[in-house]
Amino acid sequence: MNIYGLFIASGLAVGALYALGGVGLVLLNRATGILNFAYGALGALGAMLAWQAMQWGAPEPLVWLLPIFVGAFFSLAFGRYIAPHLSQREPVVKAVATLGFAIVILGFMNLIWIDTPRKLSLTTDTISLNFAGLRVTLTRLIAFGLALTVALSMGVFLARTRTGLMMRSIAADRDVAALLGTPIRRVETLAWGLSGALAGFTGLLFGSLVRLDPATLTFLVIPMIATTVVGRLQSIPITFVAGLVIGVIESLMTLYKPLAPFRAMTPFVVAIITLMWLQRGRLLTFANED
Repeated sequence: MNIYGLFIASGLAVGALYALGGVGLVLLNRATGILNFAYGALGALGAMLAWQAMQWGAPEPLVWLLPIFVGAFFSLAFGRYIAPHLSQREPVVKAVATLGFAIVILGFMNLIWIDTPRKLSLTTDTISLNFAGLRVTLTRLIAFGLALTVALSMGVFLARTRTGLMMRSIAADRDVAALLGTPIRRVETLAWGLSGALAGFTGLLFGSLVRLDPATLTFLVIPMIATTVVGRLQSIPITFVAGLVIGVIESLMTLYKPLAPFRAMTPFVVAIITLMWLQRGRLLTFANED
């Protein structure tokens, strides 16, 4: 039982970070209508710069803050100077633009940091607590606790605050929101900044849990996007739960050798099954009409 508990705890930690990334993507999508494929690259850049700062002897509090500011800065830059020019374009064009942004960031990281073994070791990795006989590091607890806190707070923020209402109105109809006096540029800039800060912090925690490699961290955006697909790019609670489920399933699959090579497919499988389940009503309607 302990071995299963260990893998479940590990899966919850990674899944919480999938969920945290998914929440950041949903927040931005609900405010701007953009699915940010550069989210993983922003997190990777923050993690790599944090590692580099540690190599230069920077104090650890700075190491924790650096990815947050880096993610927010580059996200704000894109949201302030590039995204507004895409406001009237189709969603797929907006998504491709963020994909191009991700490729630029990844290319920069590959130019600066060659592919060598690295490890981002945080003080919280050396502190552990016992839960029902399982030793869980403080980093994993922070990942889960932060994801839960952010999911709850962002849900309340979007549903109950004036700024959250303005974000949702912009995503629904940008022109009408502008006519009603919504400060479009300011609200969208806030959304890009918040999402970027979450991306940077998510990248930092991922950097201490998985392989510290620019490409590996960048492509973690794929399971994050899968969580948003399950939540239909709108629901923060469902996105949070989807992240945890994907993380646990991925972790448990490593226990079974025949399935272990296919663990990377977990996000896609969960997303596809969910979409098929959500579309079951339409499929039944089509079948009855035939």
